[in-house]
Amino acid sequence: MKLKEDMNPVLLQVFRSVVWVYSVITFIPWYFFSGAGGNLERSRRIKARSISGKPAGPYRSVTSQEKLVACLYPGVDTLDKLFEYAATKFPQRDCLGTREVLSEEDELQPNGKVFKKVILGNYNWLSYEEAYHAAKCFGSGLAALGQRPQCNIAIVCETRAEWIMAAQACFMYNFPLVTLYATLGATAIVHGLNETEVTHIITSKDLLQGRLKTILCDVPRVQHVIVVDSKPTSWPNIPRGIMVYNMDAVKEMGSKPDNIAVDRRQPEPSDIAVIMYTSGSTGIPKGVMISHGNIVAGITGMAERIPDLNETDTYIGYLPLAHVLELSAELVCISHGCRIGYSSPQTLADQSTKIKKGSKGDTSMLKPTLMAAVPEIMDRIYKNVMTKVEEMSKFQKTLFVLAYNYKMEQISKGYSTPLCDSLVFKRVRALLGGNTRVLLSGGAPLSAATQRFMNICLCCPVGQGYGLTETCGAGTISDMWDYSTGRVGAPLVCSEITLKDWEEGGYYSTDKPNPRGEILIGGPNVTMGYYKNQTKNREDFFVDENGQRWFCTGDIGEFHPDGCLKIIDRKKDLVKLQAGEYVSLGKVEAVLKNCSLIDNICAYANSDQFYVISFVVPNQKQLLALAEQMEVKGTWEEICNNSQMEKEVLRIITEAAISAKLERFEIPKKIRLSAEPWTPETGLVTDAFKLKRKELKTHYQEDIERMYGGK
Repeated sequence: MKLKEDMNPVLLQVFRSVVWVYSVITFIPWYFFSGAGGNLERSRRIKARSISGKPAGPYRSVTSQEKLVACLYPGVDTLDKLFEYAATKFPQRDCLGTREVLSEEDELQPNGKVFKKVILGNYNWLSYEEAYHAAKCFGSGLAALGQRPQCNIAIVCETRAEWIMAAQACFMYNFPLVTLYATLGATAIVHGLNETEVTHIITSKDLLQGRLKTILCDVPRVQHVIVVDSKPTSWPNIPRGIMVYNMDAVKEMGSKPDNIAVDRRQPEPSDIAVIMYTSGSTGIPKGVMISHGNIVAGITGMAERIPDLNETDTYIGYLPLAHVLELSAELVCISHGCRIGYSSPQTLADQSTKIKKGSKGDTSMLKPTLMAAVPEIMDRIYKNVMTKVEEMSKFQKTLFVLAYNYKMEQISKGYSTPLCDSLVFKRVRALLGGNTRVLLSGGAPLSAATQRFMNICLCCPVGQGYGLTETCGAGTISDMWDYSTGRVGAPLVCSEITLKDWEEGGYYSTDKPNPRGEILIGGPNVTMGYYKNQTKNREDFFVDENGQRWFCTGDIGEFHPDGCLKIIDRKKDLVKLQAGEYVSLGKVEAVLKNCSLIDNICAYANSDQFYVISFVVPNQKQLLALAEQMEVKGTWEEICNNSQMEKEVLRIITEAAISAKLERFEIPKKIRLSAEPWTPETGLVTDAFKLKRKELKTHYQEDIERMYGGK
């Protein structure tokens, strides 16, 4: 979508004429030296085909038509072998990096709240050889503490170097690793720990002193807690019978000759590597059993889609490692000798909430070339930049808009714009360090507007991927040369995809112009099923006549003629209104999230009602400006609860919905403005910022009744 060009038509014509002359003069030499013709050819090529010749599929990548790929390197079929391969091939290269904390201080905000701010130093690095040795010693130490092969061990910890080091130790010693989000509620954490019957937990100082300490009494089997921080060394008020150790002490124990010399039981590809608990967006989290072979196949498929991936790349790790996207991305990087620098959403950029003004955020210091992001984070970047554009002088704004629209035209043809990139978009690109060459989006659908914005302003391709915990995060990833929007690419070389007719929703593989249906993913990356949940396993997984394992995703997709998949609906998000119309709640949310007034939105509909309603988290800056314009005064909560503001926001949302061509019955008729942002800590969204519809419905039950006329 082009930005509006608000300038004198004569000047606009002059500008276009100058651009045309510049393009004519520079085009021929640039075209041949840059290889643009090859990029355009690659973007237009067929990327996947149905191996049966039928529109339902199965569809496979053109590079794996005969056989799906399950391994990156010959004989390297388990995660311990993969880490050993990397440590042997790249021993002295940087592997895991953590920034030194120089100082911490409390900063009083204008609203009276106190925020903790940090000044961080340089990254300190462990080489591949050092990381491998540390993981081996830690695994040996865990064995010395009584952890047995093929017996579960849990990790509840924030994303940091110690997380992946602990995981590698467990992979080496064949300890199935139970992963739980650090932000899950107490009930969900207790459920996961008790269901998997763990005796050892790996965690951090903050989590042990916070939510874990209060629930240890509810997890009777736990005997040992290992804290990844080096201090403190004593832990008062821990329930009797539980021993607490620091990670360094366990590594030291493991490095003793008597312990390190003990033969470790190496895993088989079919052994469980991880029991990954989902974020619980649809209820109590389910534990997904993922084998070594599953993960190796998944990262093999992902790695193939990242062009020129090698040991000179730098990846920034900040998403939850308990999420399959982040774990897979980091394992892809380790398998290719990349360095991984750790961060957090609060310290990511110079403007992040925990970074003291004037000091550098993690992207500025690390300058990553590779990055994974969930749409929520990219939507924030998009809105922040566009808000700053609105605040520019008329000349600056005009220059930005003209450059943006010019570049949009060029990239749609497969061409780059080096002059625009260096003169106009350099400052936006610097938000992520300035060196990003590939940005991978996953976890939820990315809007076309945000994807195009990232392509243009960050000057790098955005690979939109589709996968689930149940498929190791692997399913599809779009080609880096494919600049179309709204699609998730072709099946990975480890996966194949079939479309299954869904009669109730009216989706069939015989639909024209494109076949449509429920997405079923098959391949060596499809996991072993849910832990202790045979009922769900029978519902969601099956094995075909060739022995191939499949997962029924519940998502609705359509295949385009070039073999790329587009997600168009979700079975669980489809609600039938009283008049018989089907509303896709996810579609409504994706469209309205592009409205600058909205930070987050949850659409809701009752089947016994005629219309859709919505809960909206407004953008504070935009709403306060609107309130000032409307002469509405009060606290933030009072403004959000003001019926006049509610009506005006609804009017703006309705205009946005109409311009985006939503159907009349899809447009929310009533809204509730929420003064409280939805974060994983509130329990209303997952760690990947997916909406928890059940929790949101409970939270806003009174408002639902009011909006539907009950009160």
